[in-house]
Amino acid sequence: MESTIVIINLLGAVALLLFGLAQVKDGVTRAFGARLRSSLATGTRSGLRSFVSGLAATIALQSSTATALTVASFAERDLIRPRMAQIVLLGANVGTAITAWLVATGIEWLSPLIILIGLVLRRGNSGTRQGAGTALIGVGLMLLSLHLLGLATEPMRQSPALAAFIGLLDNAWPVALIVSAALAFVSSSSLATIVLILSLASTGILSTGLVIVLVLGANLGGAVPPVIATLSGPAAARRITLGNLIVRAIGCAIALPLAGFGADILQSLPLSPQKLPVDAHLAFNILLALIAWPFSGLLSDMTTRLVPADPEVENGPRFLDPQALENPVMALANATREVLGVGDVIERMLIRAENAFKHNDLAPLAEIAVLEKRVDRLQQEVKIYLSKLGRQGLDDESARRSIAIIDYAINLEHIGDIIEKGVCEQVSKKVTSGLKFSDDGYQELESLFNLTIDNLRTAQTIIVTGDFNLARQLMEIKVDVRRLEKRSSERHLERLRDGKMESLQTSSLHLDMLRDLKRINAHIVSVAHPILDDSGVLIESRLRYAEPHN
Repeated sequence: MESTIVIINLLGAVALLLFGLAQVKDGVTRAFGARLRSSLATGTRSGLRSFVSGLAATIALQSSTATALTVASFAERDLIRPRMAQIVLLGANVGTAITAWLVATGIEWLSPLIILIGLVLRRGNSGTRQGAGTALIGVGLMLLSLHLLGLATEPMRQSPALAAFIGLLDNAWPVALIVSAALAFVSSSSLATIVLILSLASTGILSTGLVIVLVLGANLGGAVPPVIATLSGPAAARRITLGNLIVRAIGCAIALPLAGFGADILQSLPLSPQKLPVDAHLAFNILLALIAWPFSGLLSDMTTRLVPADPEVENGPRFLDPQALENPVMALANATREVLGVGDVIERMLIRAENAFKHNDLAPLAEIAVLEKRVDRLQQEVKIYLSKLGRQGLDDESARRSIAIIDYAINLEHIGDIIEKGVCEQVSKKVTSGLKFSDDGYQELESLFNLTIDNLRTAQTIIVTGDFNLARQLMEIKVDVRRLEKRSSERHLERLRDGKMESLQTSSLHLDMLRDLKRINAHIVSVAHPILDDSGVLIESRLRYAEPHN
């Protein structure tokens, strides 16, 4: 009976740790998600910046898996070069090791205070405060779980069965590595496994060599979930997560035979035996990063050979099934899926234009014309498909939904035109003429680019869910975009008056790009109009009515 209680307490503490990790991730994403993604995407121009970006993002999210999946999605959209993506993940591995080390600093007694502060912040009105409060609650729960893990493993000191099992693992290090890797894979968290190893090590039943082996297994198992999550994704995303798994596997293969030697070194150092797992975890990931960094380009080439490019997809519609026209609900769902694909193509065009702008490289623009033709064709197919549905007779709700989808498709087509004929021409002029924006002007345009892409992703969610709060938020962002464009124009004119050479050379280019990005945002925001109009919160004109002056 006592052993059953111990197991229940142990599993409950691990579950609390995993729940705390999830709360931190959700809270940070809510509070700083857009800025975090933007920083992660823009902070990859050099190897050092890529490493630091991965490290910082993982400490913030408390999850190297989350960082790996985010970076994989960036690679899929050509936001990050493959070599830099691999370096980001090296930083992420060190970040999760630092997180484990911080958790083990012995501040569990602060958990009630941290949870209390988190609850106070969570009652705030702003999304940032609420997200930060949720993240703090998660941190408090993680520290509390560490305390509970210590209490749960205390009876294990005198357990003959556990001692026998540990003895078996100590005589079969490859098996111990596999067991630890399996735990990290099942929990989808190397951090949770490291904390469990830390709790067992504090009982004194693990040898130093076995601690190192178990830590190696946790690192190996933690690299598997991102690979599984991207199996059905594009080749670019699969290459990134596979590269991270290869690096960790090679590191473990090299370190496993040297675990005994490493144990002797760690024992000779003035380190606390209770914190040995987190020290070994941090040392392994730092050494792995130092060794693998110079080979990141070679690793990128290897994964390109291992994971072949995706086959060319048909440019025509994929979801517009003519047979579904007999069922309006199914037909509208098909049209929604198709128009989401059009939105994905637009996002790809925007990201390629932004990459060309940031890196002074015309190569990302080569595909824009082809993508724009695909947008034209697909939006035309969506309109024809829904016009056929209209002949079958629709109820009012389905008719409104059909019009909303058609309007969204038309607006996406307009955005494609603006990107191809406006933004891309301006970026091409910048690159071919060797023009350079002022630092302030560059940052203003880059911020507007990032905001535009985020707004498009929000619009994609709104067209599916019809969420009123998201629609209202997007409408409010339209005002922010208008103010940002106006403020940037005013600052640009101030720089012109100050005689800044870069501003003088790029004046018309800067203003044209501001105008086109503002127009794109106006088309994006239109997805919110039907939802807000149906709710009666829109007015027909922005004019403020007043008595005429005599």
